[in-house]
Formats: sequence, C-alpha cells, structure tokens
Amino acid sequence: MKETRFFFDPDLNGKLPEDEAKHAVRVLRLTEGDIINLMDGRGTFCEAEITSAGNHRCLYRITLREMQEPAWTGHLHLAMAPTKLNDRIEWFAEKATEIGFNELSFLRCRFSERKELKTERVDKIVVSATKQSHKAWKPVVNGMEDFKTFIQAERPGLKFICHCYEDADVCDTEPRPFLLDALRQGEDATVLIGPEGDFSVEEVKLAKEHGYRSVSLGRSRLRTETAALVAVHLMQIKNQLTLKC
Repeated sequence: MKETRFFFDPDLNGKLPEDEAKHAVRVLRLTEGDIINLMDGRGTFCEAEITSAGNHRCLYRITLREMQEPAWTGHLHLAMAPTKLNDRIEWFAEKATEIGFNELSFLRCRFSERKELKTERVDKIVVSATKQSHKAWKPVVNGMEDFKTFIQAERPGLKFICHCYEDADVCDTEPRPFLLDALRQGEDATVLIGPEGDFSVEEVKLAKEHGYRSVSLGRSRLRTETAALVAVHLMQIKNQLTLKC
C-alpha cells in the first residue's frame, strides 16, 4: 500500500508555501492534475488537485476538506531547558511530535548549558514530524523564555516540575509522586524539565510558590532530552486512557 504523503500549508489558500512547492514540483515531479494531500496543523486534512506547477510555485484547488478531532484529551505543554547540542533538541522535538503533544517551550535557567536558542529549525523539524506521523494538530513551538517569567504566567490546568532533589532540600512535605500518577485524565498539564545540572533549589521553590508540584519520572537518572520525552509519553498515555479503541 502506497504511503500517503502530506504537504503542510497553514493557510490552505490555494498556494503551497515555497519550501513545500519546491519539494512537490522539483523533487516529486508533481504537475497539473495530480492529487495531493494537505494539512494545516490545526485539525484540517484536505485533498486537492494541482492546477498550476512551476519551479517555485504550486497552486491547487481543494476538492475535499475534513476536520479531525484531537487524538487525545487535554492541552499537553512541555517546557524544557535546551541541551547544548542542537541535534539532541531536534531529536526530542521529532520524537515528541510523533508521540503527540500540543506545545513546546524553552526555558533559560540558572544552570542552563545555553542561554539562547533559535527555534526556526526546531519548528521545521516539528512540521516534518507532524506530516510524517499524520498528526492533524501541529505542536506550537515557542521562543526561549526566562524561567521566572515563564512560571509567573497564568496557565490552565495542572502544573508540574520534575527534579532530582531530596524532598527536604526543596521543603516538600510529602514524597514526590510519579508523574503518571499525578496527572489527571482529560486535564491540561504543563511539565517543566530542567538542564543537565537540574533546576536550582531556588528555582524549584519558586515554581512551587506559583502552583507547580514536584514530581518524579522514576528511579533512573535521565538526560534532559530523555526526561522530556518520558514526560511527553506519560502525558500521552494518561490522556489516551480516556479514549475507546
């Protein structure tokens, strides 16, 4: 069975974005009359017919439009301190998109290995993974933000911070629960993942003051991108439990 190939067009205005047009016309050799599949990353799948094709241009006419319901419940938001190496960030963004989540933010923390990050490349990786995994909804990729600014913003639903400190170190009065147990089915959730050196004690305490709850990802000590992927997977598992097969 031939694999369905999707093109990403957030506007669905009858003209493919330049990068998508180049791939369609110059790489795949598509031409007038060919049928293509489109997605806008906001829940719409379309079937369309190419009406005009050139080296940098591909026009189309939509023949079928179908809205898709989200494949999971709740808004799943992962905020992480970016790793020093770009390829580890890109690996996480690709795999997390395949698993499924809604929003990705990057945090500038006290022990961050990098203080700046250009997210254009990350967003392209997310677009590619959205198309490859046939996701109707593309995750939002936000720019880098100071930790303090991020946690002070109002956010709906449950809020968690993952760290490796002992309970007494951060003034927790009860053992940290496993993230999967702390999540609630169908509710929005924001999960924070720190840098390789972890969040500082002060950052954990400050997050708690703003409504974030300390949680654990298990007994294994994980690298930043692995911890972030585990968190996304646990959020996805919890919210897919509400779906009927």
